Amino acid sequence: MSESSGILYVGLDLGTSRTSIAASNGQRATLLSYVGYPKDVVSRKLLQRDVLVGQDAVDRRLALDLYRPLAAGVIQAEGPLGEKNLRAAHDLIAEIVRRAKPQPGDLVYAVIGAPAQASMQNKRAILEAARDSVDSVILCSEPFAVAYGVDMLDDALVIDIGAGTTDLCRMRGTMPEDADQITNTFAGDYVDERLIEEIRAFAPRAQFSKEMIKAIKERHSNVSRNAPLVVVDLPVEGKPLPFDLTDPIRNACKSIVPPIVDGLAQLIASFDPEFQPRLKQRVLLAGGGSQIKGLDRAIEEEMRARLGEGRVVLVEEPLYAGASGALKLAEETPAEFWEKLK
Repeated sequence: MSESSGILYVGLDLGTSRTSIAASNGQRATLLSYVGYPKDVVSRKLLQRDVLVGQDAVDRRLALDLYRPLAAGVIQAEGPLGEKNLRAAHDLIAEIVRRAKPQPGDLVYAVIGAPAQASMQNKRAILEAARDSVDSVILCSEPFAVAYGVDMLDDALVIDIGAGTTDLCRMRGTMPEDADQITNTFAGDYVDERLIEEIRAFAPRAQFSKEMIKAIKERHSNVSRNAPLVVVDLPVEGKPLPFDLTDPIRNACKSIVPPIVDGLAQLIASFDPEFQPRLKQRVLLAGGGSQIKGLDRAIEEEMRARLGEGRVVLVEEPLYAGASGALKLAEETPAEFWEKLK
């Protein structure tokens, strides 16, 4: 349907670190997947708001109860923080849909990318969090949305590296089944933890926060042997001192390569032997982690060493590949496949 029909189609990539949206009216937006609420009456008076989302929440985090509702790639709806995580996910989705600028009276039809092996309980949590923001919804795996967006629907492998999870999906000309998908936690957060361990090992007196390490990684991530020198100032007893983080960054970033190839090998070995060579030559690398410089070549080298061959192609827009593919799926899906939420 056209935009004039009163339906706004959106593709939503609900990520651990970033959430992105692409809409049929041409709007696109991305924000950090953080939601914060004022801690007390003083912080509420200071902030003049009841909810902060994205970078705004991170910048003001000392005055907030800060939530990352999609930690480990799914909404953590169970346990003592379950209701609060659901509320945070609800507010995150509401904000990203608002940024798609639906017109008054528009129905919002959303395809939402979920982790490749999200359980039914996880999916129900996503639907509940989206209920007040969209009218109809389809859930699909995030790597499938990426593949759909670039028309790699047969004999291909997709690697979608997020913050909480890395999702691997085998495309074989049909909707992927459970056996076609693998999820592991060797992703952006894992790299952050490895980098923290590396820095503490050789600079035990250096002071830093997780947010500082994440920013350093995102700016300098590289697995190439000839990576440029990375010297970063970190405080020691309050005084900034320079530290060479070139090797720690390379080592931390490269740590996700072997488990990624483990998953690829599993998906390839269980595929029709006649088509295995084609599968190895059609590997698509997506997600925020795909921006690590040289990662595509590092995965290719590991594939050649262990599987005999391999070719990896980077998606053009890592931040929007999932959302754009989900939007394309939304615009091409017949009405009978939509699940009504209202």
